[in-house]
Amino acid sequence: MPPMSDFIDKMRRRGGRYLGVRSVPIRPARGVFSLSFDDIPETAWTEAGPILAEHGVQATYYVCGGFEGGRNLDLPQFTTDHLQALHAAGHEVGCHTFSHANALRVSAADYAADLARNAGWVAQRLDGHVMTTFAWPYGDVAMTTKGLVAGRFELCRGIRDGVNAGSADRANLQAIGLESRRLPGYDLEALMAETAERQGWLIAYGHDVMDGPTPYGCTPDDLDRVIRTAKAAGLDILPVGRAWARMSV
Repeated sequence: MPPMSDFIDKMRRRGGRYLGVRSVPIRPARGVFSLSFDDIPETAWTEAGPILAEHGVQATYYVCGGFEGGRNLDLPQFTTDHLQALHAAGHEVGCHTFSHANALRVSAADYAADLARNAGWVAQRLDGHVMTTFAWPYGDVAMTTKGLVAGRFELCRGIRDGVNAGSADRANLQAIGLESRRLPGYDLEALMAETAERQGWLIAYGHDVMDGPTPYGCTPDDLDRVIRTAKAAGLDILPVGRAWARMSV
């Protein structure tokens, strides 16, 4: 039998996902697809960047300042030079907290302090850049922080599978995993077609991009195939923040 703490976490996750909904309309003129990368492992830029450039598309990179120059999942993480280069190339930089803080493990006050630290860290390195979008570390949303984060950012992306269409919770937008272990379980063509037909918004999130990726990453061929599938479906491919601006037109 699972420990009581696991059951409590499960209930808190459900509460964060399904309560306190900030419902917004999702009705672009035509379907939209957004690519995003969390944490920013080095290869999310060094390997993914050239693929994105080849296709002429831009993505959103959700940064944790505390990971700069370090290692996570035994992989080297981004450097300040990488962050400045991807920002200069027109990719969006969004917030992922400074320390990859889990909303289920820290108080609202500590979470707010971590967000503020990340905002200051990024602004120092990107000439005053203000991050307007957010991705929940681990996909964990807590009611104690949901309102706080929704008040600070225009929108927040989670990890619950699905297409955002008709209306969605701007504090926990749905997304699919850009992960080699999970991609075979998705019918990508059907998901892209659904997004186009419903004039919705499909967001994908990933991490490292390399041959032999971690369980949370994908291969360069996977990334290329996802972009080609979105293009074949006639979807506009935009960073999360730019896509959001289109939703509210």
